[in-house]
Amino acid sequence: MARSSEMSSTSEERLKEVCGRIAAAARAADREPSDVALIAVSKTVEVPEILPVLEAGHRQFGENRVQEAKRKWPALKARFPDALLHLVGPLQSNKAKEAVELFDAIHSIDRPKIARAIADEMTKRGKQLALFVQVNTGEEPQKAGVLPKDTAGFVSMCRDELKLEISGLMCIPPVDEEPAVHFAFLAKFAGELGLKGLSMGMSDDFETAIDFGATHVRVGSAIFGMRTTC
Repeated sequence: MARSSEMSSTSEERLKEVCGRIAAAARAADREPSDVALIAVSKTVEVPEILPVLEAGHRQFGENRVQEAKRKWPALKARFPDALLHLVGPLQSNKAKEAVELFDAIHSIDRPKIARAIADEMTKRGKQLALFVQVNTGEEPQKAGVLPKDTAGFVSMCRDELKLEISGLMCIPPVDEEPAVHFAFLAKFAGELGLKGLSMGMSDDFETAIDFGATHVRVGSAIFGMRTTC
C-alpha cells in the first residue's frame, strides 16, 4: 500500500528515503549498502517524472516493456549517458534486437528461444548485457519464468551451448505468499548454481529481500508513487 506521504512528497524525497531504507536494511544484514543496486522502475512513468530522479543523481532504472522504453529512453540516455537501463518485464524473441540495443541488463531470460535470440544479438552488436534468469518460484501458470525443476538445466544450456554469462537469478513471489520463503529459496538456488546476482524485492518487500542477499532491488511505486495505469 502507498505511504500517506506520497501525495505531498517529491520523487527526489522518496528516492532519498528508499536509499536510506536500503542502507539500513543492508547494515542490519551485516552487508555493505553499496552491494545493493537500486533499480528505479519507471514503467508507466513519463519523462517529466523521471527527470527529477535522474537530476538527483540516480542512474539505474527499470522498464517492463521494450516499446515503452524505446519511446522514452533514447533521449534520456542522450542527456544522461551513464544511465543504466534494466528490462525487468517479459521479453518476446521478436523484440530481442531492440532490447539488446537499448538495455544494459535483462532480468527476464526464461526460455531457450529468448536466450538464443539475445545471444545472437549481443554477438552481432559486440555488446555484453548483464543477464538474469527469471525463476517462477511459485510455479504460477500465469507468470513468466523457468520452473525450479528446469532452472539448473536451463542455466547450463545458456552457459555451455550459448556461451552466455549469467549474472544471477530473478523472482517475483506470488502476491498471496510470504516473500521471505521465495527469497530464501532463490538465494540458496543461486548459491548452488554458482551465481552471485539476486534480483528480488520490490516496493513492499525490498528490505526483506536485502536480508536474504538481494543484489538488485526493483522499486517503483515507493519512488514514483502509485501508478494509475497498468
